[in-house]
Amino acid sequence: MNTLLYTVQIMNSKLKEDTATLEILQTIEKQDDVTQRHLAFKLDVALGLANSYLKRCVNKGLIKVQQAPANRYLYYLTPKGFTEKSRLTAEYLSSSFNYYRGASDSLNQIFHACKENKQTHILFCGVSELAEIASIRAQEHDIEIVGTWDPNFDKKTFLHLPVWSSLSKTDGYDAGLLTSLNNTVELLSQFESCNGRVKILIPSILGVS
Repeated sequence: MNTLLYTVQIMNSKLKEDTATLEILQTIEKQDDVTQRHLAFKLDVALGLANSYLKRCVNKGLIKVQQAPANRYLYYLTPKGFTEKSRLTAEYLSSSFNYYRGASDSLNQIFHACKENKQTHILFCGVSELAEIASIRAQEHDIEIVGTWDPNFDKKTFLHLPVWSSLSKTDGYDAGLLTSLNNTVELLSQFESCNGRVKILIPSILGVS
């Protein structure tokens, strides 16, 4: 595996855990009788994963649990939890800005080259935050996004454009743009094996060569 890609994947994994931790701490600060099911809904994850995140917060000393009547539990932030919430909030805002700026720079380079090569119709490969940023940058370069290919996305539209689960159903694009953050290598490999005559463009921020 590409070393830089491996590092990016680790960073993405840590970012997910930090984001989940911040969401839990913020939710419990507002509502001490929150349920694990409610946390799962807030995090948009399975109940078991939400429970795992919650246990990590307890084990780290960020949250204190107290049993209440009717088999309910009350959750409280510890002083350490309040400190961690403040740190994660500042870190999240900083990393979000830095990521947006880095992603925008790499996408601007790609779309500038697309205009020179007359690649004006682009297919996103992967539903993600990167694709959302790319849709904004594409408008600035008069690049048309035809839709998104993502075999792991269960909805029919993304950014008000169609989503296809199979490459065989896509059509009308000059190049693909790798925008996946979770299964990057898998989608890249599938695109190249199924669509060898059409180039796939890779933003430098993904760390994939």
